[in-house]
Amino acid sequence: LVGGIHKTIASLHLERWRTDMKDEINRIHQILLDTHSFYLTGTIQRWIGSVIHKIEHYKVEHQEVLKEATTLLELALWKANLDGNVGGILEQTEVRTTRRQLKRARKEKCVTSGASIVIKNVLPFL
Repeated sequence: LVGGIHKTIASLHLERWRTDMKDEINRIHQILLDTHSFYLTGTIQRWIGSVIHKIEHYKVEHQEVLKEATTLLELALWKANLDGNVGGILEQTEVRTTRRQLKRARKEKCVTSGASIVIKNVLPFL
C-alpha cells in the first residue's frame, strides 16, 4: 500500500500537488505525538481518510489536466494539417471554392490529421 501511494503521488502532474500530499503523509508523525493512546485508532483512521480523500481529488484534477492537454494537442495537429494542406487542395481544383467545400475539406483534414495516433502515443508521457 505504501509503495502504491508514493508511486501515485510521484505521478501527479503539479509539484504543488505532490508537495501537499507528501506533507499530508508526513503529518502522521505529529498526529501520533499529539494523540493520547486511547484515541489513537480513531485519529489514525481519520488521517487515512484524509489522505485517501486528497489523493482521489488530485487524481481527478490530474485527469482534467490530461484531458485539456489532449484537446490542445488534437487542435494543434488539426491546425498544422489544415495550414499545410487545405488551401493547397482547394487551389488545385481550380474551381471557385464555396464555404461548404472549405468546411468539408476542413472536416476531412480533422478526421485524417493523425491526431488519434499521435495522442495515443504521447498521452502516456503527460
